[in-house]
Amino acid sequence: MTEPAVLTGLAGLAGRYDAALLDVWGVLHDGVKPTPGALDCLARLRAAGWRLVLLSNAPRSASSTRTQIAGFGIPPASYDDVVTSGELTRAALAQRVDPWHAALGRRFYHLGPARDWGLLDGLDYERVQEVAGSDFILNTGLFDDDTETAETYAPFLQTARQRAIPMICANPDISVMRGNRSIPCAGAIAVAYQAIGGNVCFHGKPHAGAYAACFRLLEGVLPSRILAVGDSLSTDIRGAVGAGIDSVFVMDGIHVSEIKGNPTAAYARTGITPTAAIPTFRW
Repeated sequence: MTEPAVLTGLAGLAGRYDAALLDVWGVLHDGVKPTPGALDCLARLRAAGWRLVLLSNAPRSASSTRTQIAGFGIPPASYDDVVTSGELTRAALAQRVDPWHAALGRRFYHLGPARDWGLLDGLDYERVQEVAGSDFILNTGLFDDDTETAETYAPFLQTARQRAIPMICANPDISVMRGNRSIPCAGAIAVAYQAIGGNVCFHGKPHAGAYAACFRLLEGVLPSRILAVGDSLSTDIRGAVGAGIDSVFVMDGIHVSEIKGNPTAAYARTGITPTAAIPTFRW
């Protein structure tokens, strides 16, 4: 395997692509503020004519994600479109066109923080207060990701498994960085449920539906001219590889403490290799 080049930034790739799928948390912001160089890089990519789609595993609507990241200092005018795992989840439950979703009942138990509880508002579903009375679990994260871990939910998951309750995971991320802290996400609970035999459907990266939604927004742009940028090998880079597009791995993100500037071991551990790597999201 040829070791991917480590570039100083995206400037050297400016002429090779016409569009980018940009991860949000860990690339554009750290959960508190924009990452160093991010606003400048967005401005330069747009000046170079790139179309920019933010592809996020946020378990909320695209509009609320725009509002949230604007609060972190990233204005909506700095990119073109947003695709979120929450929006994909909502669409799948609204349309019910595939057998898995069509088989679901209408009562759901929402596992996640209060900020996500409106994800299915306006759809023909009923939120119930006890998992035992639900037809499926809508998993958007931990109730309190400051104090809890996925292990906190072991008894809950055992109860759900005994009742064969399916789970929708609206955020496949295992964890994210909030400032300099690692915070567990919905994906950690979903993986734990799968490990005990739970039936889980994922929406978001690295799954194909997320990329299909982006390609529809970028109609007319050849896949060979689309670049994915992300800080997670298991979601951002794996998803890009599966979708057949090039990718750039941002090293100063979720893997920063593991790789310490040298990602070779992380590539070997995960079996995932990007097209190139950059220290942080900068021009």
